[in-house]
Amino acid sequence: MNTQINGKDLIEIGYKEGEILGMALKINKKRTGYNRQDMMKHYASILENPAAYLDNKVFGKLATAMIEEANAPVKEVIALKEQPEAYTVYGAEHIEEGARAQMEVAMKLPVTVAGALMPDAHQGYGLPIGGVLATKNAIIPYGVGVDIGCRMALTVFDIPEAHFYANENLYKTELIKHTKFGAGHGFHGRDKANHAVLDSTDFNMTPFLKQLHDKAYSQLGTSGGGNHFVEWGIIDFAERDEVLNIDKGRYLALLTHSGSRGFGATIAGHYTQLAKSLCNLPYEAKNLAYLDLNSEAGQEYWIAMNLAGDYASACHEVIHNKLVKAIGGKVLAKVENHHNFAWKEVWNGEEVIVHRKGATPAGKGVMGIIPGSMTAPGFLVRGKGEAHAINSASHGAGRQMSRTKAIQNITAAEMKSILAENNVTLIGAGLDEAPMAYKDINMVMASQQELVDVVAKFTPKMVRMADDGSKED
Repeated sequence: MNTQINGKDLIEIGYKEGEILGMALKINKKRTGYNRQDMMKHYASILENPAAYLDNKVFGKLATAMIEEANAPVKEVIALKEQPEAYTVYGAEHIEEGARAQMEVAMKLPVTVAGALMPDAHQGYGLPIGGVLATKNAIIPYGVGVDIGCRMALTVFDIPEAHFYANENLYKTELIKHTKFGAGHGFHGRDKANHAVLDSTDFNMTPFLKQLHDKAYSQLGTSGGGNHFVEWGIIDFAERDEVLNIDKGRYLALLTHSGSRGFGATIAGHYTQLAKSLCNLPYEAKNLAYLDLNSEAGQEYWIAMNLAGDYASACHEVIHNKLVKAIGGKVLAKVENHHNFAWKEVWNGEEVIVHRKGATPAGKGVMGIIPGSMTAPGFLVRGKGEAHAINSASHGAGRQMSRTKAIQNITAAEMKSILAENNVTLIGAGLDEAPMAYKDINMVMASQQELVDVVAKFTPKMVRMADDGSKED
């Protein structure tokens, strides 16, 4: 039954912005059996006397939360700076206002030292995706993101592009055989992969991490939902690269994008809630709750985050090793970079924590991969070490349509047509990942010429993604 009640309706009868309002609205989305008028009566009544609803099947949890909130010790709200710290924006004309507004709040945190916004930026939770934030001795779980250590990994083969086109069925068969996608999906029994990361003593740091070991084991070597992919493509070196020792030419390459799966997402959720319980920020900044790195909670999260990053890297290593073995050929180079992470770095002579939520490390000489979409090129890059960008660059093209908007505005026929135009074979994926949902990667790259040098151009040719609409990044 659609009761058509929104947050404004509840605020008018006395509810306040916050967790309680969110819980109340979630109840309204369920089939309660009440009409709108009855629901509003109950919402008003529970405000007056929540104890009367403690045993109510519909409103019991809300009543409990109200009583707990009313009896909780009053925590002093941590004040934000009156004015945001200055920060640099790249490609400002292509960035939505929501992302700018989120960055403004982040720059007001008392622990903030510096920040930058990349040209692929768009609104997220807490720190915007494409946001870079340097803090003093503080770590922000939502500044890192839900998919901790999400990364790109590239393997370049000595195999010429002609071999791929002549053996597409083989490449498709092996791609399907050695990859698995989707939120919650994993391997079982003899199919499980092994990697040294599973033997890390950090899994024994806390009972919380220890209980996640089995989940990590089952999902090792798999990819998530959303924009995660494994794809074959052609990489074009317009000139010889001395550092990688690769001659000018066009080669087969394998490119992957995914993160720490359910393991990292569970860590993110746990420590975000812990940070919110310890760090009482104003409502507009609540998703930027931080942990002091000198605290037990801060140290726990730091170790857990790094373990999740190592695990994400291991997932890519397993996938690449399987496909290298299946295809054969000499590996000319491997390049890997990650985002959704925090690093200890030196800024203006002092150690800071640099959060890159959907941003690529681009220190001087640091290699990275910046993908476009399933039909747009990606770029192998080398960082220039631009201080104003806090040694960072974009992590991709960035979305110009939300997933919901893409599904509502893009047809299957349109998606099929653009795939055909670009000679791309797609396995899986939904309309939410259609190329049209993303910004123009060439525009994004033009906006960050002072941040990276392009080493080679990657063109996707066979792309596999989750086909169940799941999202895990």
